[in-house]
Amino acid sequence: MSELIKQEQWIWVVVQNPDGNEQFLGQHDDKKNESYIPIFIEKDEALQCLNLLARDKGTKFEIQAIQLENICLSAAKNGFLLFVLNGEGDVLEKIKP
Repeated sequence: MSELIKQEQWIWVVVQNPDGNEQFLGQHDDKKNESYIPIFIEKDEALQCLNLLARDKGTKFEIQAIQLENICLSAAKNGFLLFVLNGEGDVLEKIKP
């Protein structure tokens, strides 16, 4: 599935509304018409990239760890790809769950 991440490895995601009605922060690439959830191998990369992601300013966000297989289920169910990003927002890998 992923060349960079092992199946049972914990990865980092941005969660919006962590205090209730939690959702993974999704993104949309208008040029390629792709909806995706950004994921990160290291927490520091997620924190560094957070300000580069499109998000609602009035919403609370939190970086949380999750196992790859769990986010794959959610992404597939909702029609999202997973993009492994680095701290600068570069796409390291695209995963189709």
